[in-house]
Formats: sequence, C-alpha cells, structure tokens
Amino acid sequence: MTYDPDALDRRDPSFIARVLPLMEAFGTHYLRLRCEGLENTPTGPTMFVANHNGGIMGPDLFCTLPVLWRVLTPTSPLYALAHDFAMRQFTMLGRILQRLGAVAASRANARRVFERGGQVLVYPGGDIEAYRTFERRNHVVILPRKGFVEVAQAAGVPIVPIVTHGAHRSAYIFSEGRGIARALRMRRWARLERFPLALALPWGLAPSPWLPYLPLPLRVRLRVLPAVHVPKGEDPRSAALRIQSMMQRALDEMRR
Repeated sequence: MTYDPDALDRRDPSFIARVLPLMEAFGTHYLRLRCEGLENTPTGPTMFVANHNGGIMGPDLFCTLPVLWRVLTPTSPLYALAHDFAMRQFTMLGRILQRLGAVAASRANARRVFERGGQVLVYPGGDIEAYRTFERRNHVVILPRKGFVEVAQAAGVPIVPIVTHGAHRSAYIFSEGRGIARALRMRRWARLERFPLALALPWGLAPSPWLPYLPLPLRVRLRVLPAVHVPKGEDPRSAALRIQSMMQRALDEMRR
C-alpha cells in the first residue's frame, strides 16, 4: 500500500485498543501520571489544543492520547495532527503512527476530520514550543501561531485546551539551536525553526530534532480545561492569546 500521510482511513481502532493498556501502564507506573478535568472532554467534533514538550519523545503525547482514548473509546475518530517529516522519511514509523490516528498537520486535514464528525489533537506551538530551553519549561508558547483558531472558527467546533506539567523535564534542552536551524535552512526543507541540543538518556548529548531518547521518569500531570467557543467574528490572534493565557494560568497553578 502506498504511503500517504494525509490518509484518514489508516486509523485502526483494534490496534489502538491493544496498545492502550501498554501506554497507560507506561504513564501510570513510569511517569506517575495524574489527570484532572476529564469531565470537560466532549464527544462531538472538537479541537483539542495542547502544550508541546520535549520534542519527538516528549511524554506529553504518550500521556494525552491514552487519556483521550480511554474517555472517548478507541473507536472514536480522534486524529493527531503530526509534523510529517519523520513519517515521510521513515515510512514504517509513519504507517505505525497512522494506525494510531496520526495524519500530516495541515488545515485541510483538520477540516476533513471535522467533516467526518471526528476530533483533532493539535500542538500549535510545534517546534518553537517543544524545543524551548529547560529554563522556559513552564512557559506555554502558542503565538504567533493562530491557524488552529481559524480552522476551529470556520468549522464551528469548540477548542478544548489540554495542559501537561512535568513533561518538559524529560530531557535537558540547553540550546534551541536557532542559529543551527537557520544555517541548515531547515525551514525550507524540514519546516522546522529549531535544532535542539539536549542532555538525554541514553545518549548523553542528544543533538537534532529527530533523535529518539528515553524520557526521564519524572511525574507528569495533565489537566483538561473547559471548552472555548470562538465566535466567527473574533480576531484569531486575540482568541489565540486568550487560550494561551488560559493554559498558562493552569500551568502556573499545576507547578505550584
């Protein structure tokens, strides 16, 4: 079968049901995951917006997806919008992620999911948030990106923020590598603006955005916030700022 990162029919509920207990065990016993606000999880078309931590092996995704699968059930059409560079280069990885509901991050794919009555999990901060330095681990970084608001407005779906605390301690990122990314012209061929340098297991020094690592076994907390409804007339940047501020307040409360 030809690999297509935009395909929605590769999602496999039976595969998700098999891996769900394993991912939950990893979150419960290794990361000591604690969850709050699950009653705020709607079942209809929804855009879940989460803060992004730790890059390619950041534990936020490995915690958030199982929580949503457990609440919504594996048969619910939940898709995660993913940066598809690694999926395209390593198609075996891409096919596995597709079975879990990953599709290439694009506005068109989000619209297609909503048209089918599904839910979308998106990390709007992308690499600029995931690869921020350890000193900025308690910052939510979404702006200047606001496309997620425009998509939700056009589709008329609620935005449900999800905040994780502790996931950015999975590795020690000491440099975001902005200069390296510019020198390599990564924005042109990889759609990335960061080339992080980190200390991580088992490598010690872990350069590059794509090198997998073992997250440190530090406690992670997750909170689902109440839905935000953005009227079609509201300025997208103002709405994105409102959501970012809402998530930052929650993160500040959780770290205290």
